[in-house]
Amino acid sequence: MDNYNQIEHLKRVHEDRKAATAKKVDHAINALIAQQKKINFNSVAKEAGVAKATLYSNNAYRSRIETLRITSDNQKRFSGKSLDNSSNSKDALIESLKRKNKKLEIENGRLRNDLKVAYGQIYQRN
Repeated sequence: MDNYNQIEHLKRVHEDRKAATAKKVDHAINALIAQQKKINFNSVAKEAGVAKATLYSNNAYRSRIETLRITSDNQKRFSGKSLDNSSNSKDALIESLKRKNKKLEIENGRLRNDLKVAYGQIYQRN
């Protein structure tokens, strides 16, 4: 019992839990895609058996679901035609990513301005 390290054990448990959650989410998304069901935070959380907060707080899950949600919404607009690997699917994904990129550019600019103000305040104090 002398070699037992509680911190290392907790880290391992946490990593195992994260891996299990990632596996559940991936499986749920793939199942929803295969069943051609609507993909959103509610449906993925329900299918995976995880909390919506888990999906929202993890950037990888969040961006994947947001992208797939837009793609699945666009699929319905094309009167039920399959967009699996078609140019329409790619176009929808590109447009989605362009919108996301634009939002991130705006946020990045705002954060840069905030940083300039903070540096100015620090400079004035000294």
